[in-house]
Amino acid sequence: MNEKKNVIKDASALGVPKMLVLGLQHMFAMFGATILVPILVNSYFGTTDQVLSVQVTLFCAGLGTLFFHLCSKFKVPAFLGSSFAFLGGFATIANLNTGIYADMSNSDKLSYACGGIFVAGILYLVLALIIKLVGVKRVMRFLPPVVTGPIIICIGLSLAPSAVSNASQNWLLAIVALAIIVVFNIWGKGMFKIIPILLGVLGSYAFALILNTFGVTNPDGTAILDFTKVAAASWVGLPPFQLVKFDVTAVLVMAPIAIASMMEHIGDMSAISATVGSNFIEDPGLHRTLIGDGLATSFSALIGGPANTTYGENTGVLELSGVHDPKVIRIAACYAVVLGFIPKMAEIIGSMPSSIIGGVSFILYGMISAIGVRNIVENHVDFTKSRNLIIAAVILVCGLGFSNGLTFTIGDTSVTLTALAIAAIAGIVLNAVLPGNDYHFGDNAQADASRGVDMRPHDL
Repeated sequence: MNEKKNVIKDASALGVPKMLVLGLQHMFAMFGATILVPILVNSYFGTTDQVLSVQVTLFCAGLGTLFFHLCSKFKVPAFLGSSFAFLGGFATIANLNTGIYADMSNSDKLSYACGGIFVAGILYLVLALIIKLVGVKRVMRFLPPVVTGPIIICIGLSLAPSAVSNASQNWLLAIVALAIIVVFNIWGKGMFKIIPILLGVLGSYAFALILNTFGVTNPDGTAILDFTKVAAASWVGLPPFQLVKFDVTAVLVMAPIAIASMMEHIGDMSAISATVGSNFIEDPGLHRTLIGDGLATSFSALIGGPANTTYGENTGVLELSGVHDPKVIRIAACYAVVLGFIPKMAEIIGSMPSSIIGGVSFILYGMISAIGVRNIVENHVDFTKSRNLIIAAVILVCGLGFSNGLTFTIGDTSVTLTALAIAAIAGIVLNAVLPGNDYHFGDNAQADASRGVDMRPHDL
C-alpha cells in the first residue's frame, strides 16, 4: 500500500471536541442509507406501521459496528450500516401467502425473514474459517466476478418494479428526490458529494412539507404527510425489539444473498485498505473482518434488525477528512445507538412519503445493478469465452425469470427457492464444473474493490 500524506492516524491529538464533530460527520454519512433500508422494507409490507423499526435499525448499526471493531482488533476504520443486498429477500417474504405464511402477520413475517438473515451471518463465519484454513485466493476462485457480478445485477433489477410502484403515488415528489440526488452526486463538492442520498431525502421531504402546508394532496386525494404518529411518539423509549423465528423457506430466501453481501464486504475492505494505506486483508486479516460483519448481522437479526454491511460512504469520509483513526468511527457508532432510543425521530423518518422512497430507489436500485456491471468490466471478464457467457446467461435468466421462485415439498415442509437463490446456486455450480476458470483474486486490487454499493465515484 502507498503511504498517504497529510493524514491523521491518531485523532486524540485533535482534542475531544473535534473528535466528536468528526464522529458526527461519519454518522451523517451513513444515516441516509441506513434508515432508507427500514423505510423501503416497510413499503414492501404495504403498511404505514413500522414493521422493520428505524430505532432497532440504528441501534443494531451502532452496536454492530462496535462488534466489528472488537473482532478486527480495533484496527479497521469501518462503519457497518444496513445492507441493501437483502431488500429483494424482504420483498419476497412480504409477498409470501402460502403454507405457514398464509394469513401471517407482517410482524411474524419479519421475524422469519430475520431468521434467514441470522443464518446468512453464520455463513460469514463459515467463509472466514475457510479463508483462515486455505487462504483467500483459493476461496475466491469459486466466487469470481463472472458469478458475483450477474448476481448483483439481478438484485437491483428484481427490485425495479417496487421503485416504479412507489414513485407513481406522486411523480412530482419522486422526480424532485431523484433530481437532488443526481445534482449532488455529479456536481456536489466535499461533504455534499458524499451524502447525496441523505440530501435527496431531506430536500424532497422539505418540498413535501411545503406542498402539504399549502393543502396540496397526492393525485389520489390522500394527504402527502401525516404527523399523527409523530405527535403521539415520546422522545425517549426502548427500541421495539422482536425475537427471531426460523423456517426453511425464509432461510432459503435470505441466506444465499450472503454470497453477494460477502463480496461487497471484500470489496469494501480492499477500498478501505487503499484509502488508509494499510492492508487490512492481511492485518488484522479478512477472516477477522468477516467474523465481525457476520456476528453483527446475526446479532441484528436476533432482535429484529436488518443485515449489516461495511459502508462505502464512510470510506469516502475517511478520504475527505484525512482522519483515519478508527476511534472516530466508534464515536459515530455510539451516536447511532443513542438515536435508537428516540422514538419521535423514528416516527418522523417513518412519515416519509412512499413517492420519495420511489424516487430515491430509481437511483439506488439501478446503481446496485450498475455495480455488478462495473465489477464485470473492471475485472476484464472475457465474454468471448463460452464458459463465462454460459455462466452469466444462466444466472441472469434464473435471477429474473423465476419471478415466483421454485416451490417443492420435503416431507411435510413446503420449501421455496427464490430467483436469487436459484441464480446463485446455478452460478457457483457452473463455475465449479466448467473448465477454464482463470480468475485470481488480488491481481487487480482496484477491480476487486468495485463490489461495494455506494453513491460516490470510486476515485479513491
